[in-house]
Amino acid sequence: MPEERSAQSADASEAVEVLKAGRVRLTPSFVRLWLAQVVSSLGDWIGLVAILALAARIGRSSPEASIGVVMSARMIPGFFLGSVGGVLVDRLDRKRVMVTCDIGRGVVLCTLPLINSVLGLFVVSLILEILSLLWTPAKEATVPNLVQPEQLTTANSLGLAAAYGTFPLASGISAFLFGVAEWLSRGHSGLHWLKVDREAIAIYADVVTFFVSASLISTLVIPKASERHADEGIDLGKAFHELKEGWRFIGTTPVVHAVLIGLGTGLIGGGMVVPLGPTFASKVLHGGPAAFSLLLTGLGTGVAIGVIALSAVQKRLPRERIFPWAVLGAGVSLIAGASMTSLTLAIVFVLVMGVFSGSVYVVGFTLLQENVDDQLRGRIFAAMYTLVRLCLIIALAMAPLLASLLDGLSPGVVHFGGFSLHLQGSRLTLWLGGTIIVVAGLLARRALRNGERIRAAT
Repeated sequence: MPEERSAQSADASEAVEVLKAGRVRLTPSFVRLWLAQVVSSLGDWIGLVAILALAARIGRSSPEASIGVVMSARMIPGFFLGSVGGVLVDRLDRKRVMVTCDIGRGVVLCTLPLINSVLGLFVVSLILEILSLLWTPAKEATVPNLVQPEQLTTANSLGLAAAYGTFPLASGISAFLFGVAEWLSRGHSGLHWLKVDREAIAIYADVVTFFVSASLISTLVIPKASERHADEGIDLGKAFHELKEGWRFIGTTPVVHAVLIGLGTGLIGGGMVVPLGPTFASKVLHGGPAAFSLLLTGLGTGVAIGVIALSAVQKRLPRERIFPWAVLGAGVSLIAGASMTSLTLAIVFVLVMGVFSGSVYVVGFTLLQENVDDQLRGRIFAAMYTLVRLCLIIALAMAPLLASLLDGLSPGVVHFGGFSLHLQGSRLTLWLGGTIIVVAGLLARRALRNGERIRAAT
């Protein structure tokens, strides 16, 4: 097809001149993919807020249990299907995978306003998560095919902004749409056939975002290297062999398992901040109801600073050296922040932690994309997301239990001369979380140094 070849040539010529006047120029295809991610992520957050509100309303007598059941549907598929999804992403046309998943998520969401049971919400959430488990590795595996190597850090910085920077905007939009739905249900009886309850308008808006994302992705021109298996179909024997091949590659490639250790194990420590943050802010820092929000603001600001700084100096980054030090920095910052008795100082150290955490994410993704061949990339990213989910669940489950246990074992107050330090369970657990992150950084550094020795020997 001449049109397709000419389009690919046009994108290739755009990619050749990646730097102009000191700035990185991203290809049109990557820009379209990024815009699709922005729209899709915005829809994901809006949909999650709406689903959780719907679960709480349906649950009535036990809204917490209903929300827990629905959230478990977001976690379960990753343990059993994550790696299998990676094999499918490597064997199928990735553009078609993303378009199909976006359309599928939109169609499934259309059924939500008709559901009035927690079981129904569980099933819908399960299907949505399975489709997301295919969409995300396909997207991450496609990025290196659309940008030059020197653009990867900037591309991943933009990806991080799209994935998490849309959450505050989605929260505001959700609140507005909830208000619109209530207004319509009170004043426009003719719209009852649309099931216009508090969550419905937000859900319909989410459906639109997925269809817009599918439309944007359908226009992408992706080099054929990323579609190597597009016409081979699914062979279970080959699929199992490729699954083992992906895990073998992780075990024998120092850079890859260093990144997985840093991101995964580090999340066991960092994830403890989520359930313990409100308690630490109110009972340890005595900061009042707004204290945890201020800590989250500091964390988000730090992540933004780290991402912007990395994008500015991305050409000169020795990534393999920076990655473990960024992990170590995040751990030390968490320990320091948990040691503070002043809310202001705690916010400062949490901000520093955010700078290091954003750097870990961006540099880690870039290292994976640079060091993994196209035919393995889907499996590696699927394995990474599976590991991240597992470690995050461990952190969320362990942190409250550890805090309660350590609270009972704690001596209460330790005196150093004229200085007194209260050893609450939440503070001790956050110290443990910071220590875990530091250990993850040391292990990642060791793996990367072993990789350097192997390359030097060969």
